[in-house]
Amino acid sequence: MPRIPSPAIAAAGLVGGYAVARWTKKRPLGGVVLAVAGGVAAREWQQVGGGKVAAGLGTAYVAAFAGSHPLAKKIGAWPAVFSVAGGMAAASWAVTRGK
Repeated sequence: MPRIPSPAIAAAGLVGGYAVARWTKKRPLGGVVLAVAGGVAAREWQQVGGGKVAAGLGTAYVAAFAGSHPLAKKIGAWPAVFSVAGGMAAASWAVTRGK
């Protein structure tokens, strides 16, 4: 079974978590999506780069989620979510490429 690249998993978790929370009107359900994707991405980061890489990118993932909230007040919810998801994907790719 082919592996899904960790940048795609992290971005999908941020976008998917928000989408599920918004469309179901159940924020905890969106949080589950966010957490599951974050866990899968963290496992990939651990396998590719080790514990320090996983911890650093995991922290960035949580910061991206938290940072999307104040950013949404400035640019709107969807643009904020896509912005932090893109940033997280870029960070994940930059740290794990070639490993």
